[in-house]
Amino acid sequence: MSSLIIPSRPDRSLHLWTTGLFDLKGGIQTFSTFFWEALQNACPDVRQRIFCLHDRDAPSNLQLSSHQHIHCMGRIPAKFRIPTFGADLFRWGLVERPRLILSTHLNLTTVAYRLKQVAGIPYWTVAHGFEAWDVQKPILRKSLAHADRILAVSRYTRDRLISEQGIDPDKIQLLPNTFAAERFQVAPKPVHLLQRYGLPPNRPVILTVNRLAAGEDFRPYDQMLEALPQIRQTLPDVCYLIVGKGNDRPRLEAEIARRNLQNTVILAGFVPDEELGDHYNLCDLYAMPSKLEGFGIVFLEALASGKPVLASHLDGGRDAVVDGELGALVNAEDVGAIAQTALEILQKTYTNPLLYQPEALRQATIKRFGFQQFQHNLAHQLQTSPLMQP
Repeated sequence: MSSLIIPSRPDRSLHLWTTGLFDLKGGIQTFSTFFWEALQNACPDVRQRIFCLHDRDAPSNLQLSSHQHIHCMGRIPAKFRIPTFGADLFRWGLVERPRLILSTHLNLTTVAYRLKQVAGIPYWTVAHGFEAWDVQKPILRKSLAHADRILAVSRYTRDRLISEQGIDPDKIQLLPNTFAAERFQVAPKPVHLLQRYGLPPNRPVILTVNRLAAGEDFRPYDQMLEALPQIRQTLPDVCYLIVGKGNDRPRLEAEIARRNLQNTVILAGFVPDEELGDHYNLCDLYAMPSKLEGFGIVFLEALASGKPVLASHLDGGRDAVVDGELGALVNAEDVGAIAQTALEILQKTYTNPLLYQPEALRQATIKRFGFQQFQHNLAHQLQTSPLMQP
């Protein structure tokens, strides 16, 4: 794949605004880290000033070029941090007049909108998932409407921006998520996890990695719990493993007990990053039939581990599995369809043969969503923008 390099324009810099790159591990923070790395590679000779809301400091071993400067606000007390950060963004914008502001979170665009009003500075922002849906705050709606470009991680998020916010479709471009492919490999079921959870090697395991959030009105693990009785009619020894923590666990435990699924469902709780790959290797099917995913990086992680995945066509999961090319799609509201599709996958009768070719599945996922493709996509967006011409 050919590299795209944005030529330097010595009079103007780029500003990158993020909620954080180093201290937090949420989905948007992880995306921002990849975005920054791709930006460095695409614009190696363009001055860049990076602003991080919640990071306390950049790592001491971080190698920065003379073109890069990082500002971290994490040491400021929480109640003062956001207004101080906003003031800092505004001040630096007025001082440097960057040729383009890039924000990896929609909430930061309110400052960019003010800068555009005052100084005519253009800005782009990234739309991920729920933070971009059903936006009600008038100032944020204005900020979205006046962005020069919105990079949506999925068609689902793009479509909701158009239908709910009335955004001009020509302003929205797709920039699908990426992931750290090297962290996920095709491997046998890890013995230490089989022992930890008391599982025989031949017991079929369905896995979901999801936060346990009490405030959400639709939970994929609830759908799987409802589907389990139908799955157990054919595979009585199936195990359902849920990885994740959150304030919904007490309700979930009660629901498992009410359904007499204590011997079928395992709540693994929080799993550190270094163990996540092993948990994907432990399963025979990764299932997350949701309606709330802006994209679903976990699908890519499971696919890169060579595991078949079951996603929903009602949210961004359809983009992660490329409309069924890399995985199975179901109606997340149809419990019968969830159970039937899970059974077909586990019994190896599902019609997509790629799901049973672990290494080919991994390589197809990397080709489509690996960092090199992500970097190429971002560089193309920049290279084709009049704002970035020398």
